[in-house]
Amino acid sequence: MKRFYKDVSVAETDLGWTVHLDGRPIKTQGGQPQVLPSEAMAEMLAAEWCAQGEKIDPSSFRFRDMADYALDVVARDAESVIDKLVGYAETDTLCYRADPEEPLYRRQQEVWEPILAAMEAREGVTLHRVSGIVHKAQPATSLNTLRQRLAALGPFHLAALEQITALAASLCVGLEALEEAADGEGLWAAASLEEEWQADLWGREEEAEERRAKRKGDFLAAIEFAQAAS
Repeated sequence: MKRFYKDVSVAETDLGWTVHLDGRPIKTQGGQPQVLPSEAMAEMLAAEWCAQGEKIDPSSFRFRDMADYALDVVARDAESVIDKLVGYAETDTLCYRADPEEPLYRRQQEVWEPILAAMEAREGVTLHRVSGIVHKAQPATSLNTLRQRLAALGPFHLAALEQITALAASLCVGLEALEEAADGEGLWAAASLEEEWQADLWGREEEAEERRAKRKGDFLAAIEFAQAAS
């Protein structure tokens, strides 16, 4: 699509912040007003529109797509998103470790255990650790507590959390990423620990490296989006 606008601006309304193209407020891809929770987020979306050249690249709208998803999907059915997120807690990657005799186990303990323990202490829950791949059900009380925690989040935070959690296959990592002082690079290193371990062991392929770089970019962008939603 050819670029159809010249000027990009942001404006505050009674409901929140909006992005304007040539003075006209943008709507979501679902057709409703795109009202954002903060000036910071509005500026992030505006920067994506400003960065377009003569032709618009739809794949470059990471933040726009997350905002539209929050408004068009999450705000209308938050319970479905919460169900999906609780499902990640039931099989959280950080809870499934190698056998204690394996070198990978020591690395998992070093990197994963501090994140998992911090989440448990902060949220008031306990999750089982498992060696191997055989599923072990998590305590129902912990899952219910996490569900209540998620229910308190707004659609923009839930949208970001869903992307972070899916990329990490870990709600523990996702919740840690919502903290104000979250270390995005460190959390991605934790999320990709096993994949990087295997790559170091068996060698790296260019296509696989490109996929990992893309996923890392999406992961860090979702954290930035969550921070802007606060």
